[in-house]
This record gives sequence, C-alpha cells and structure tokens, in this order.
Amino acid sequence: MHPYQDAARPVAERVEDLLSRMTLEEKAGQLFHSMLMMNADGTPVTETDGSMLPFTTPELVEGRHLSHFNLLGTYGAREMALWHNAVQEMAANTRLGIPVSLSTDPRHAFTDNVGASFNAGAFSAWPEALGLAAIGDPELVFRFADTVRREYLAVGFRTALHPQIDLATEPRWARQSGTFGADAKLTGELVQAYVRGLQGEELGPDSVAAMVKHFPGGGPQKDGEDPHFPHGKEQIYPGGMREHHLEPFKAAIAAGCSQMMPYYGQPIGTDWEEVGFGFNKGVVTGLLREELGFTGIVCTDWGLLTDAVIFGETHEARAWGVEHLSVAERAATALDAGSDQFGGEQCPEVIVELVGSGRISEARIDASVRRLLREKFVLGLFDERRYVDPDEAAETVGRADFKAAGEAAQRRSLTVLTNGPLPLTGRPKLYVENVDPAVAAAYGDVVPDPTEAELAVLRLRTPYEERPNRFESFFHSGSLAFEEPELTRILSLLATVPTVVCVNLERPAVLPEIAERAAALLADYGASDDALLDVAFGRATAEGRLPFELPRSMAAVEAARPDVPNDTANPVFAHGHGLAI
Repeated sequence: MHPYQDAARPVAERVEDLLSRMTLEEKAGQLFHSMLMMNADGTPVTETDGSMLPFTTPELVEGRHLSHFNLLGTYGAREMALWHNAVQEMAANTRLGIPVSLSTDPRHAFTDNVGASFNAGAFSAWPEALGLAAIGDPELVFRFADTVRREYLAVGFRTALHPQIDLATEPRWARQSGTFGADAKLTGELVQAYVRGLQGEELGPDSVAAMVKHFPGGGPQKDGEDPHFPHGKEQIYPGGMREHHLEPFKAAIAAGCSQMMPYYGQPIGTDWEEVGFGFNKGVVTGLLREELGFTGIVCTDWGLLTDAVIFGETHEARAWGVEHLSVAERAATALDAGSDQFGGEQCPEVIVELVGSGRISEARIDASVRRLLREKFVLGLFDERRYVDPDEAAETVGRADFKAAGEAAQRRSLTVLTNGPLPLTGRPKLYVENVDPAVAAAYGDVVPDPTEAELAVLRLRTPYEERPNRFESFFHSGSLAFEEPELTRILSLLATVPTVVCVNLERPAVLPEIAERAAALLADYGASDDALLDVAFGRATAEGRLPFELPRSMAAVEAARPDVPNDTANPVFAHGHGLAI
C-alpha cells in the first residue's frame, strides 16, 4: 500500500504522496471537468457519433486521465448508481486508481435545459430557485439542499454545479429561474443555508461540494442576452452597482463553499480587464482569491477553450476578449488568471504542451492539482465513499417524504398577484387550458368549451423570442410581452368567462392587460397542476412574494439599467408583492 492509499494518514500527506507519483499527463487530466452521458441501462458510453460528446468514457478516463465529469441527461436512480459504479471501477483500474468526481446541474425542479438544468425526473420535484426566493425562508432552503444532498449521494453525485446566486437585475436574461431573484441580502441568506445543506458545517464524506456560480455575478448582461453566445458576451454596469452583485458571493464564501465558477461574461466599461471572467486575473486572483479570501477550487464555466459541436451545430469557444489567442494560449491565460480547472473541455495535451514549452511551470499545475486531489480525499472518494448501493439509490431518490416536502414547497411558493374570487368553492363547471383535465376533474366538472363554463383556469408561460439555433432555443431570451395574435386570444377567453390565470415566471413577464382582466392572477416558479388548484380552491396556502418586479412594458425594460435591481418605471407589480387569500 502506498501512503496515499492509507486512510489513517492525514489528507495533506496523502495528497503530496499521490502528487509525487503522477506523470505530467496524469496531472493534466485533473485540470478538466468534462461531460459524460450514460446508456439507459446504466452502462458507460463506449461509442459516440460526436454530435454531443467527442470521446467515449474509456477514452476520457483511461486515455486522457480525466477524473471529473458532469452527467448529461435524465435516467432512473438505480441505473445512475450502476453507471456511477462502473465508471468508478474503470477509474480504479487505471495506474494510480484516482477516483472519479461526478457532478450535475440542478435536477430538482421543472426546467429542462441541457446547458443549465434538468427536470426532476426520478428526483423529488421542488420549485425553481426563484420559487424558494418567493418563499424567502432560509430554513426551507436548508431542508431543500439537505434533500438534494441525500438524493445526490445515493447515486454518486459529489459536486453540485449550483447554487446560482447571480442577481436577477436584467429582466430579459435567460438564466433568472435559477437565481434567488433581485434581492442581494435575501440571496446571501439563502445561499448560506444552501451551502450548509449540501456540505454540512464542513466538507466531509457525507457532503456534496457546492460549486457556486457565476462569479462575480452574471445578472447585468447587455440587452439581457446570454454569454453562452457571442451576441451576449458583454456585461455592463451603467448603474455603478458592480459591488452590489458581489454581496451574495461574500456570503457564500463565509459559509465555506468549496468551489466557485466564474461566468463567461466580458466586463465592459469598468477598471477590470475586458476579457471573460475565467481569463480575468484581476477578478479571479485579485478579487476572489486575495480580496475575498477564497481558498477553494475555481472551475471555469463550460467551453472556454475549444469550439464544440452541440446538437450537430458548431459553437465557438466562449473565449470572450481572447478569441484571437490559440487554444494553448487561452488555457495559459486562464491558468495565469488563477483558474484551477476547465469546465466542459477535455484537452490535457494542451497543458502538457504548455509545460513542455516553458510557458506554464509544472509547479503551477501542481498548485491546482493539489486543490483538486485534496477535495477527493476529503469527500472520502479514495475510501468508503467510492461506490454507491443501487438498491439504496432506488429507495432514496424520490422517497415519499422528499416528494411531499417538494410538493409542499411548490404550494407555498405560488404568488397571488390579484385574488378576485379566490378561494374558489363548490364544484364549478371548469374550462382549463394547459392544465391536465384529469387533475382538474378532482376540483370541478370539466367542460370542453369556455362558453359552457362557470370558471376557467389558464396556465401561461413568460413569453420569449424563438431563436433558430437549437442549443440557444433552450435559453429563453428577448421580449417578455405577450404578442398578437396570442394576446387577443387570451383576452378573449378572459372576456368570455371569469378566468384564474397562472403565469410561470421563468423571467418577469410583461402582462398589464392580462393582470387587468383576469378574475385572479397568480405566478408560479415550477408547480404542478395539483399545487395550483389546491391553492385556488383554498386547500393550501400560497405564501410567495415576487422575487423581482413585473415591468409594465418592453419600453420600460429597455430603458432600465441592467445592473440595478427593480429599475423599470411604474411596474405592474412591485418586487415583494403578494396577497393572501
């Protein structure tokens, strides 16, 4: 037995022993946190057509020495556990047996976006982070994160690529549903509860490491476009509130978050260098490391170095501000900036080339590998936590009490904007749209035509502009207003029969006409039809308060400053609005 394999020895000693035994190629592999998919039966992918992933699992684990991966796709709990164990076994049979660290984007709500989150599937279903913010209860967020921890541990996820604590200050930005809204103070309180729920009081074998994102705050995007894409790369601060966006990150660091992800955005018009944050030494080393005292792992957002094929379409590397540099020089710039690991990349040969040329020292590589290895040891991956029990995974994931807690949170998060006839009584004749008629039948007599109804229930989603690129189509951007002919169709229904309208607020919808004419208006952030109807009929209590304001017009949105919370003129509903029924 080598010293690094001896669980009785101190972690620091084990790290140094393992590091001393690693080749440069093996060290280089640790600097990449890439993607994997799995077969539905729980076996690793050994063939690929290149449409999403360029390499098979054995090529990455055995050939390229990678040991950090995030799983794409939704699967059964038992199958995920079987797959996790198979990949761990593959890693155990490599020369040094370095275990795999498996991560995931959020999996406990309703948004399905391959670039940001997955719907709950087998896991317990809770409202999106915006819904947790609408409730505003740190104790609930702790219980939520603790549930996430238990379900993740059961299938082998040891790093959460969340929480996302950007402030929702630009109403058009696509990523708001994953945030805690526009309030920096509340976000700080909730992220501390979230980190404690995932990690415990300190990182250990029963923890899931929290990779907090997107430092230093990804909310103030020019025109609300997302920096996954070239037209959204600029981040601006016309209101001078750059420091305000840092407040939640200070709270996350104080709570002991293990990892931090800088965003893609390229700051414009500040004293920061105008390069994406993952390449930005003043931000990563100067601000995050030296000023704020963060000592954990810094992992870049996905795809900063190389162009990638996603759904068969080529997307350029998100090397904003350093597009002109070679892949190797981009990697060197990020390492110089203080980043430890490259998300979504799998090119360790570039690191070997940089060290061989003398551009980057092996000591610099060692500094990052040391952090990465330390976390594997602390999480118990070299010891008792390497494998999981598929039977336990099947019993734990989606457990009845976890599901019940998520369903209760869905009901609490619903926000009553106007209450009109609520709560409803009796068994009215109900006309429903975007509501399951079989669910509605438990509350009233469902009729096929609104002219036959005493009441209608209509579920809507915040509007967005269709984008032609398949990957970008998952990021709902652009106008927030209901357009013709849809708006006239909705208003016609509201004129035909008293209608309870519920709008899913993945972004702040512009809905003055609907608000004026709906019999009652509610907002949800991920809630089942049962949850909505339970609240409408007084069987559950809605506690939500708007986590951001709802603007009156797109002109008001366009005139607002993207770094300033709640900056639109004369909003239809103010931040914090919510009624009792």
